[in-house]
Amino acid sequence: MEVLKSLQFTPETPFGLRLYPYFEQVYQAVTGQKATDFVFTPGVTPLSTVNEVVTSCITYFIVIFGGRYLMQNLPAQRLQFFFQIHNLLLTLVSGALLVLMVENIFPILYHKGLLHAVCATDAWTQPLELLYYLNYLVKYWELIDTIFLVLKKKKLEFLHYYHHSLTMVLCYTQLGGQTSVSWVPIVLNLTVHVLMYYYYFRTASGAKIWWKRYLTTMQIVQFVIDLFAIYFCTYTYFAYTYYPHMPNMGSCAGTETSAIFGCALLSSYLLLFINFYRITYNKNKSLKKKAAAANSTAAAAASQQPKSKKI
Repeated sequence: MEVLKSLQFTPETPFGLRLYPYFEQVYQAVTGQKATDFVFTPGVTPLSTVNEVVTSCITYFIVIFGGRYLMQNLPAQRLQFFFQIHNLLLTLVSGALLVLMVENIFPILYHKGLLHAVCATDAWTQPLELLYYLNYLVKYWELIDTIFLVLKKKKLEFLHYYHHSLTMVLCYTQLGGQTSVSWVPIVLNLTVHVLMYYYYFRTASGAKIWWKRYLTTMQIVQFVIDLFAIYFCTYTYFAYTYYPHMPNMGSCAGTETSAIFGCALLSSYLLLFINFYRITYNKNKSLKKKAAAANSTAAAAASQQPKSKKI
């Protein structure tokens, strides 16, 4: 009760107390540098150049497709313990980043409104830039998901490696472009990932989770909201900059390249996830209907068989 009494819920402390100072202590203990000193600087910050990103993508594809070739004559690996640890850690890290981002975004939303939060230059703050960068690094960590699939000899879906590799690229482009609307797709993505990695953590131990289908639905809803936000920001920027006679809400922070790339990539994600949902769950419905029809036919045939007479 004493702990609850000490909590003060304000726009600056939406969780009752400031969590970011604790993060700053952990960051300094791990890196030896102050969190307040971080600035994303291409060529200085690790993984901050185009060459590094391209090299990482090429390496990723060589590893997964080369690994799949090498695994052809080898038995599938279970790796249950390591898979559980991997997913548990990603659940916790995604949750921590989500909470820290909400804590930093909420005061901007509360005091200055949604339009300011997605479009204003000063909505790209130093703490948020550091959190965006850490989220970007986590995308490299998430590439290990595919390595587990390869070692387990699971099918490599195009959607999986396309999404994993290009989300990493997307985070890089938005960091370089300093698009203030970045928090919208990142917060939604982290929310989905907390649930998704928790789901994989539980199912790796044999638990039966009934809401897998809703994860895909959440991802589709996520992309719809993402696109609404970034299309709006992109439209108002281009209208204000090049076609001021058209209705607009003023300029929006970020580079044109990062905006166009974000719109194109997230649009492709939406289409691919809708197609995945259609194929996966409609196929399951069709199989269940066929099985039910077959059982019904078998039962009807059995009921029509003449009963043997007792002598």
